[in-house]
Amino acid sequence: MKQRTVFFVSDQTGITAQTLGRSLLTQFDGMKFRHVTVPFISTPDKAHDAVRRINLVAEVEGVRPLVFSTFVHNEVREIVRGCNGLLLDFFDAFIGPLERELERASSHTSGRAHGLADDAAYARRIEAVNFTLANDDGIGVQNYGRADLILVGVSRSGKTPTCLYLALQYGVYAANFPLTDEHFEGAGGELPSVLRPHLRKLVGLTIDAKRLEQIRVNRRPDSRYASASQISFELREAEALFKRNAIPYLDTTHASIEEIAMRVLDSTGLRDRVEAQP
Repeated sequence: MKQRTVFFVSDQTGITAQTLGRSLLTQFDGMKFRHVTVPFISTPDKAHDAVRRINLVAEVEGVRPLVFSTFVHNEVREIVRGCNGLLLDFFDAFIGPLERELERASSHTSGRAHGLADDAAYARRIEAVNFTLANDDGIGVQNYGRADLILVGVSRSGKTPTCLYLALQYGVYAANFPLTDEHFEGAGGELPSVLRPHLRKLVGLTIDAKRLEQIRVNRRPDSRYASASQISFELREAEALFKRNAIPYLDTTHASIEEIAMRVLDSTGLRDRVEAQP
C-alpha cells in the first residue's frame, strides 16, 4: 500500500486545517497517510519555503501530496497554490460563498478561526491544556476535584489524546486514570479509591482487543503487556468495572479523536456548556 503525505499548512497554528483535514481522511479506509504540519506561514517568503518543501516530497515520493490549508490572506494562498500538490484551502472554499450570501466582505483577520480575538477564551484553553498535562496517566489525583471529567481505561485506549483535544479545543479540564493489573487482581472489582469521590465525572474508554494488540506490539513487542491473553483480561475486567459502577463507556476502535471527544462531552452533559463558550 502506497503512503500519501498530507500537509496541514496555515498562517496560524494549523489546528483548524488538521481538524478538518483529518476528519475528511477518516472516510478513506485502508489508506496510509503521513501527516506533516507547517504552521505560521504568514509571509510570502515563508510560503515559498513551504512550496519548496511540498515539491521536494512530490519529487521524492513520485505522487503529489495532499495539502489542507487555512489561509486568510490571498497573496500567501496563491503562492502555495503553485505547489505540486492537491491544495484544499478551507477558507477559500467557504469564505467566497459566505461573502456572496451575506453581501458583506470578510475581515480577512488571522487568528479568528481559533478564537484568539477573545483573550479570556484563549487563556482558558491554555490553562486547560496545562491542567491536562499535569494530570495525565494517573498523575495529580489530588487535583481531580478541579477536573471537568476523568477518562478511565486500560493503557493505549485513547485517553491522553482525547484529553488533550478536549482541553485545546474546548477548554475542558480533563484528567485521565489508567486501569492496570493492580486494579483488577485482589481488588475485588472495586473502583479505585481515588476515583470514588468523582464517580459522576468518570467516562470509560474501551477498544477492540485485536486493535489494542497491534498498538501495544508496536510499543513493546514480545512482552506480556502486548500479549493477547493479557489484553483480553484487562479489557474484560475494565468493562466489568464500568458496568458494575454504572460508568458510561465508549468504544474507541473505529472512532477519530474528534468523534470520541464529542461523545465524551455528550455522556457527561458538558457539550451544551462548551458550545455556549466563545
